[in-house]
Amino acid sequence: MADVTVAERKSALAGAHGGSPSVRLRPVEAATRVSLRAGAEDVAALSKALGVKLPVRPKGSATTKGRMAFWLGPDEWLLIDDKGGDLMADCAASGVVHSATDVSHRNTAIVVSGPGAANALNAGCPLNLSLKTFPVGAVARTVLGKIEIVLCRIDEETFRVECWRSFADYAFGLLAQAAEDA
Repeated sequence: MADVTVAERKSALAGAHGGSPSVRLRPVEAATRVSLRAGAEDVAALSKALGVKLPVRPKGSATTKGRMAFWLGPDEWLLIDDKGGDLMADCAASGVVHSATDVSHRNTAIVVSGPGAANALNAGCPLNLSLKTFPVGAVARTVLGKIEIVLCRIDEETFRVECWRSFADYAFGLLAQAAEDA
């Protein structure tokens, strides 16, 4: 048998840098991501198996020990484990009917933070990012310029932008330019 070499996943934004005095941009390290679909009757069992309560309301999110669940629709979530946990195995262990697709190699993320973060994002994102309308913990599938993103507000001045790896350079470039103008 031939030796098999497994390639380490590299960040789509390795070495990327940008920002300004009021906006910091940081590419996020590789994470495990799963697109999950399930019926309302199976949410409790999946939440227990995953160790994070799946949110069931629009703009909802939940975070526990480096594991995040973002509500994307009535039966759809984006799961993220920044510690590299096996989300697929945890979903399978739930014992309920669901659809889980590993999208770890498809997605990447950028953290946008600082007092000008919302302004930088609004250079390409049409959402009202005021704290009243988009509070801490809010999540939405939206657009940034010409691409689809999933946006989560981590704290008052910090956002996580999830995008497809193939659009990462575009997203980072748009945000870097907007950070200079923020």
